[in-house]
Amino acid sequence: MDKTGEVKISALGETGARRAQLTRRRVVAAAVELADRDGVESISMRRLAQELRVEAMSLYTHVRNKDDLLDGMVDAVISEIPLSADGVDWKSSLRQLALGARAVMLRHTWAPRIVETRTAPGPAALGYVNAVLGILREGGFTIAEVHHALHIVGSRLLGFTQALFDDSGDLDPATAAEFESQLGATHPYVVEMALAVTHSGALGPCDDDAEFAFALDFLLDGLDRLHG
Repeated sequence: MDKTGEVKISALGETGARRAQLTRRRVVAAAVELADRDGVESISMRRLAQELRVEAMSLYTHVRNKDDLLDGMVDAVISEIPLSADGVDWKSSLRQLALGARAVMLRHTWAPRIVETRTAPGPAALGYVNAVLGILREGGFTIAEVHHALHIVGSRLLGFTQALFDDSGDLDPATAAEFESQLGATHPYVVEMALAVTHSGALGPCDDDAEFAFALDFLLDGLDRLHG
């Protein structure tokens, strides 16, 4: 066999080895890494195959379609949330769990809006919900109270929430003046809030982490009163 033939056989062997090593876990992990780097909008079977240096069709052995891939990505992110909670009571344990979830969601900023589109929980999501339920039940909550708690705390248990008002940005003086002149007469309270959370405003710029913790504590105190 000539030298060229040997090279071809070697290349085929390497390709076969790569395909043999391809697993659902590896496919999902690559997709999470791609979404972290380039945004979840960058996710496609073709792009993911390029990242993994395989043919796009080979991915379908491990994920049925893009929805199945997104399911796997969400579950992979949720699996990063630590389930151990060693608080002195149910409230501190649940707080610890929720703040741990938030740290994970801040690493994967695309995840919250994808979580909201999923229709069925995966194994990691079920494990996380079970841990939340266990903290409350072992804390003495009735099954009805636990049901209320899930509705009240909602997505905050997974480390995120949807805000009614986006106050994450800051306005320079010129933009603030233009904003006030355009909306001041028709939307005075929106303008008041927008100006209050600027650097020079009465409230100062919003601290998302502090607001998350404040609202979480507010809800936990409410559940404590319900339980008491």
